[in-house]
Amino acid sequence: MTETKTDKFTLINELARRRGFFWQAYEIYGGTAGFVTYGPLGTRLKQNIEKKLRDLFVNKLGIIEIESSIITPGKVFEASGHVGHFKEPMVECSKCNKRFRADHLLEEYARISAAEAEKMSLLEIKEAIKKNAITCPDCGGSFNEPQQFLTMFVTTIGPYSGATGYGRPEAAQGIFVEFNRLYTIARERLPFGVLQIGHALRNEISPRQGLIRLREFTIADLEFFFDPEEPNCHLLKDVENDILPILTAEKRLKGSEEILNITVKDALKQKLISSEWQAFFMAIAKKLLIDLGVPSNKQRFIEKLPWEKAHYSTQSFDQEVLVDRWGWIEVSGHAYRTDYDLKNHMEASGVDLRVYKEYAKPIEEEQLVVKPIMAKLGPVFKAESAKVAELLASVPAEEVMAALEKNGFYQIQNYKILPEHVSISRQKTIVRGKRFIPHVVEPSFGCDRLFYVALEYAYHAKDDRVILRFPRSISPIQVGVYPLVSKDGLVEKAEAVYKLLVMEGFSAEFDDTGSIGRRYARADEAGIQLGITIDYDTLNDDTVTVRDRDSWQQVRASIKDLPELLRRYFMGKINFHELGTLIQNK
Repeated sequence: MTETKTDKFTLINELARRRGFFWQAYEIYGGTAGFVTYGPLGTRLKQNIEKKLRDLFVNKLGIIEIESSIITPGKVFEASGHVGHFKEPMVECSKCNKRFRADHLLEEYARISAAEAEKMSLLEIKEAIKKNAITCPDCGGSFNEPQQFLTMFVTTIGPYSGATGYGRPEAAQGIFVEFNRLYTIARERLPFGVLQIGHALRNEISPRQGLIRLREFTIADLEFFFDPEEPNCHLLKDVENDILPILTAEKRLKGSEEILNITVKDALKQKLISSEWQAFFMAIAKKLLIDLGVPSNKQRFIEKLPWEKAHYSTQSFDQEVLVDRWGWIEVSGHAYRTDYDLKNHMEASGVDLRVYKEYAKPIEEEQLVVKPIMAKLGPVFKAESAKVAELLASVPAEEVMAALEKNGFYQIQNYKILPEHVSISRQKTIVRGKRFIPHVVEPSFGCDRLFYVALEYAYHAKDDRVILRFPRSISPIQVGVYPLVSKDGLVEKAEAVYKLLVMEGFSAEFDDTGSIGRRYARADEAGIQLGITIDYDTLNDDTVTVRDRDSWQQVRASIKDLPELLRRYFMGKINFHELGTLIQNK
């Protein structure tokens, strides 16, 4: 009889539930797909990953961080285009009424690629399901007509049914709508970036991939604003020779998965990446995944095809990581959003979201000028005439003139401007600068997916024992403190060492249950980086045994030196052997 090998995804999920990394939420009610609860170890690991993001972007690159609301007024996502575009094809079983994402069914049962499935119409999806005899995975029933499903959670704000709100599917819009305040905080200088790490909600049709696809998840969106006339990245020299593994759109269209390993500098030179800032953040994202334990040969950047790109993007790359069950999965997205979002919010809100750029030397030029005639506006718009005049001042005169010539009127918000409401003339003037809408590149990270890939790449077996070999910078617990035996004052001494390390700011665990071997095994399985054992020698010379989780090697170190040694070790300044004197494993 052939032995069936349990895949790593199953092993990790079993370990995660047993050791308190994560499990399905609301278990006592049967659980709800797409929602998870992070346990004590998982919470710490996830926080450490988010801390790494903050250290990288906020501390080292000077990015501003904000926190905005999860529930968002409907008009925000109407302006951003999400209400019109954030939809997925869905089919419902005619027998059990379960609903599934149609493109995922075609991928799984008809071997139609995600790229091909994504561009199919509802009619084509229906025909493909019929042709491939795809039935309900749960009960075998047939499917009803495919339909589009809005994957945003809808709610009402307050007691009024007309006050529609949405659970945000991304954190980016919370940045764009606050642009004017953030630009002021950034001392009115471009370029600058804004990071937001927080919960987002997507009403997934049939999430069946654990942490890979959730209905409530943590996202890290970074919006980086720059002048499109000054697009050069001043930090590019730090990464220009880094290698990016890219699967280009051209290769994908030919059905190839051949990876092009190319330097950042050459990718820009060959125009494979359209923005220097986008290329910079892609290189940073690759380094981040390496720091989380994912080697570079298990990463790639896949260029999105025209029909795959989000509605706001002119060029997009997904950073993907190879995992055991699911193959290549997206962990971050890199989009060049141009001025799409700010422009749409400016038009919808009537608030000027442009910035002012002063020229090095004033220039004389002839400008088209549109001036509101208040004597005409007043009788028509009454108390709102001043607002209408302000709105007219915030839009290009050429846009107003073109609309008047073409349509006989110019529509701005709910106000219809007729030719008699304005005067249009050309005037020579000294221009000292101009106002424009900044462009944006966006690296966006799925924190739950980063969590999962860190967990999968940490998972190892040694001598039939599980070891979670997390990089030391993200280990959920840095040190475990253990008395060799529970007598002769060793417990009290171990407690004193534990309290010392906690007071010094280390994440530590005290464990005196069972044999020392069992405690080491539990620690390895929890990913605890170092084990500190208090034994009889400790009572004589105030030294302890420090055990490495991965190699099981041990060194002897003095208690008084431990805080400084551990601090340097977890900062990556010294290696394990430099913590003390190497001793033979026991």
